[in-house]
Amino acid sequence: MPVTGRDLARRAFLLLVAAPLLADGRQEMLDLLRELAAALSEGNGLAFLDHVDHDMPNYYKLEQNVLALTGQNQVSASIDMLQQEGDDHTQVLELDWFLEVRSREELGPLERRRETVKCRVERRKKKWKIVAFEPIALFAPPHVR
Repeated sequence: MPVTGRDLARRAFLLLVAAPLLADGRQEMLDLLRELAAALSEGNGLAFLDHVDHDMPNYYKLEQNVLALTGQNQVSASIDMLQQEGDDHTQVLELDWFLEVRSREELGPLERRRETVKCRVERRKKKWKIVAFEPIALFAPPHVR
């Protein structure tokens, strides 16, 4: 079946409408990752956890790990998005997550961690929330890991 001018116009219109939505979704995920990294780097475990759904599997373990890690250490976080799939309600992300963890003790050790993280985020009202995250052990305090 030949492609008509009307078909081409419809495709062009869909691209014009869909491209900004896809770009907005990517930017929203990048903003979320920036906020997560900033919360960890500022030592604010509660701000980090504000982006996580409390009904997420293993939330309690994640909460324990994040609060202990940020409470006992200086943390520097960097997150790069490797893959993103989804729509304006659910996103599945694969992330390259890098942490530098330095003990708050004088002459304390420095530990570098790098993991490929898989997480799923869902829009709850107007805010994105993490609803699944692996591996949670990324945030375990150094003595537990």
